[in-house]
Amino acid sequence: MTSRRIPGWLAGLFVATLALGTDEFVIAGLLPELATDLQISTGAAGQLITVFALTFAIGAPVMAVALDPLPRRHVILAGLAVFILANGAAAIAPTFGILLALRAVAGLAAAVVSATAFAIAAQGAPPDRQGRYLAVVTAGLTVALFTGVPVGTWVGALFGWRSTFVLIAIVALGAMCVLAVTTPRLQGSPAMGLGPRLSPLRDPRVLRLVLAVFLSGAGGLMFYSYLSVLLDHHQGDTSALPGVLLLVGVIGVPSALLGGWFADRFGGRRSRLIVLGGHAGALALAGLLFALSAPLPVLLLSIAAWSVFAWALNPPLQASTIEAAPQAPMTAVSLNISGLYLGTAVAAGLGGMIVDGPGPLWIPAVAVLALVLAWVSAAFRVPQHASVNA
Repeated sequence: MTSRRIPGWLAGLFVATLALGTDEFVIAGLLPELATDLQISTGAAGQLITVFALTFAIGAPVMAVALDPLPRRHVILAGLAVFILANGAAAIAPTFGILLALRAVAGLAAAVVSATAFAIAAQGAPPDRQGRYLAVVTAGLTVALFTGVPVGTWVGALFGWRSTFVLIAIVALGAMCVLAVTTPRLQGSPAMGLGPRLSPLRDPRVLRLVLAVFLSGAGGLMFYSYLSVLLDHHQGDTSALPGVLLLVGVIGVPSALLGGWFADRFGGRRSRLIVLGGHAGALALAGLLFALSAPLPVLLLSIAAWSVFAWALNPPLQASTIEAAPQAPMTAVSLNISGLYLGTAVAAGLGGMIVDGPGPLWIPAVAVLALVLAWVSAAFRVPQHASVNA
């Protein structure tokens, strides 16, 4: 493998996170149809995002500690198999309660796949390209925004929301096939006691980065998860939603790769603070324009600006977290992922309460506050250990 050529297994990881991103975010585009079919409120339907994200957040560090010693290839293939079965079953779930349970299973499987994917990318990357390899894995999530999510939303509109889960299972099956033949036989972490493996939990630098991930996830994904509701409030319908999701995804993919390049070139601290500050500012502008009932083209420009910063953030934060805990990178990465999905759970739960209570225009204001707090939490220095200056 050369330092310039993208290996096949990295493409496989990209497809895997594409499947995960579709499963996580597509519910945002199906809320009105799903709520009508299951005879529940829009806020209640949003809890399908909450349970997936909450299970993911709790499961990621637990599963990382338990599975870290095992070969990476076996772990990611097993996780994908469970993920496929959970989504296939969701397509025929007869009640909202059963659907919630299946979303929990899918979230746990996604936690295994995601943590392992980032561990494989970090372990297999050349020393000077770790940020960019992590960015490729992250880019699967952003590509989901303009491929899986809009297509899933469109399929759900044509054939019913249940068909979207079939689509997700097919995408995940494709990822599993690619990884089955391309994933290198990377071993798990060396045997060590539970104390050293859990050492990131006692590192204040790691915990502050995880808090920043949590707060930025809660803020940014609250806005994204209820973007359909904000557009419905602004336009009187959600006809513009597929195009808006496409815009977010198209802008987001190069932004994720740019975030990886920033982390490699300038260091985690500088890049994460610039991106977090831009994220807060762009979201504040978008919220103001929604409140002023600005014309749709102007809103689209502000949403595009938000997308740049929102999706450039993960690679610098992942690289900084690995830099802060080089002795237990998979545990550290899993905590970071856990923070993101816990933030997603809070975003969906709190966002649903805001939509059903004071109204959707309060969502950007609360989200901006969370992002400002994330910037404060991330504004510290991590000593240099290797290739990433945090």
